Amino acid sequence: MDTLKQLKNELDAEYQTTKRFLEIIPDDKNDYAPHPKSMKMMHLATHITEVFGWPGFMLNTSELDFAKGGMEPKHLTTKNELLTVLDENHKASMQALDTASEDDLEPRWALKNDGHELASWTKYEAIRHSLNQISHHRAQLGVYYRLNDIELPGSYGPTADDPNF
Repeated sequence: MDTLKQLKNELDAEYQTTKRFLEIIPDDKNDYAPHPKSMKMMHLATHITEVFGWPGFMLNTSELDFAKGGMEPKHLTTKNELLTVLDENHKASMQALDTASEDDLEPRWALKNDGHELASWTKYEAIRHSLNQISHHRAQLGVYYRLNDIELPGSYGPTADDPNF
């Protein structure tokens, strides 16, 4: 089985879908949140773009310790910035997957806070987790869109907004 090819194919498919979602993000809803405990729309969209960089980051490191820095959240404010960061992170992760070997997926990778391990996976499992995060957060963004009467593009098939549905 060519695991790296499967990961690249899935990352690329998620990229294509996410790009369609970000191309329609409204310019006047950056601060919209459906609940006080929810992320604001631009923060959520920014986070989604950042997750596309995680596979490359994970392949080239053994951990992320929040207390020590190393991955600072970006502050984006426009659709163009979102699309630029999405493209950059997708490209970087695809390049990392292109140069990786199957053996590179086996070492452990950990999330830590000041040395305390929060989670640990093989690099393969960590990358799979990041792909799950993309679809999870994009679905959240879809709820934000629906609540603002923004027509939804399909993710894994048509939506009720598709005229052929």
